[in-house]
Amino acid sequence: MSLKSGVATAVGKSSYWFLHTFLHGGSSLPGKLATRIDPELLKTLGQNYDVIVVTGTNGKTLTTALTVRVLREKYTDVLTNPTGSNMEQGIVGTFLHAKRPRGQRPLAILEVDEANVIKVTQYIKPIAFVLTNIFRDQMDRYGEIYTTYKKILDGIKLAPDATIIANGDAQLFNSVSLPNPKIFYGFNHLPKADITAPVNTDGILCPICQHILHYHFMTYGNLGDYFCPHCGFHRPELTDAVTKLGAMTPTSSVFEINNQPYEIGIGGLYNIYNALAAFAVGHFMGVSDDQIRLAFTSDERVFGRQEEIHVGDKDVTLILIKNPVGVNQVIDMILTEPDPFSFVGLLNANYADGIDTSWIWDGEFEKLGAAGSGQQPKIKAFMTGGERYKDITFRLKVAGVDHPIIEPDLSEVVGKIKTLPTKKVYVLATYTAVLQLRKQFASKGLIKEGMGA
Repeated sequence: MSLKSGVATAVGKSSYWFLHTFLHGGSSLPGKLATRIDPELLKTLGQNYDVIVVTGTNGKTLTTALTVRVLREKYTDVLTNPTGSNMEQGIVGTFLHAKRPRGQRPLAILEVDEANVIKVTQYIKPIAFVLTNIFRDQMDRYGEIYTTYKKILDGIKLAPDATIIANGDAQLFNSVSLPNPKIFYGFNHLPKADITAPVNTDGILCPICQHILHYHFMTYGNLGDYFCPHCGFHRPELTDAVTKLGAMTPTSSVFEINNQPYEIGIGGLYNIYNALAAFAVGHFMGVSDDQIRLAFTSDERVFGRQEEIHVGDKDVTLILIKNPVGVNQVIDMILTEPDPFSFVGLLNANYADGIDTSWIWDGEFEKLGAAGSGQQPKIKAFMTGGERYKDITFRLKVAGVDHPIIEPDLSEVVGKIKTLPTKKVYVLATYTAVLQLRKQFASKGLIKEGMGA
């Protein structure tokens, strides 16, 4: 370790100690301070780890968490960034507060923002990349899906020996020839047909000939068993696949992978993809099926990802939303709730959320309007809030939701939740709204502080 990196490490560790001792958190600032002293500190900190990078638009945090649980069934020393602080400074901070590894070479399973993959791989050569999906997300930061994928590719190309463990149902991940070894996972749970994607679906042009792709079946968004009827481009062979779907509720999903039964304590088809990705990494790293099945049964909740919080007599589920495909999957998931519930939508438009809120118009909020209009009388009350409460309130009005409770001040939302007429409450919130609401929960002793990025 050079003098510069030694000083940077000392400053970073000291600031981490101070923040977590006296201010109850802070995962990015120590890394920011340390990299100002030594911009190449990540090379020093990560050189003794086998690193697996998890990236993509949706599902990074839960995929990372599930992967860590799976790998800890076999490996004793697994480092990760559990709060989703996935930019360069947050990743540096993760290494700064890691315990000194002993014995076997430790693993680092890192959630990495798409645009920051290259900032990691210019200093660290991972043993694997896990690619979840590419959907339209935060246009001001990423642009179109092809631009987002190029950002990831620029990082992957610096590590040509790393194995790519990719969602085979996403055609972009099969669109560029790379020298890396590849493992594909996906769904094989339906008989084959010949269908096309719904109107306005992103990413359905064949990367070879630009013809519109067809599908043998679709799961959601642009994912599925795709093929091009014009040039023959098609989904790659899958190494690991969901072969059957069972019962699904907001708090559980039953399914089969490679014809063997599994269950996770979280709802949503999209979360089965996350579990499948973790399964594929586990197989790659030599974890047995029984060990993976045991890891999936953990009831530990992940920050902002269907996190359950008890507020008075209410069971509140906090769910992060950030783009159309994600919010549509969340809406489908909460509508599997068998009991009456209340809906809270919190919309911010800061940099971390994406300053363009037009994406909410591609969300299928009309399903909520129908659910609350008497056709499906599940939703007994609606509440809107956040810095852009007018936008989400108007969007719900167009969707058929009249007269929601409006609370722009997130410091008042917790109190308003206590007045809602149902025991179950689903809160859908953008990233900074999640952070702000969790801070309010923490101030009232409902959760621990310090989990936010």
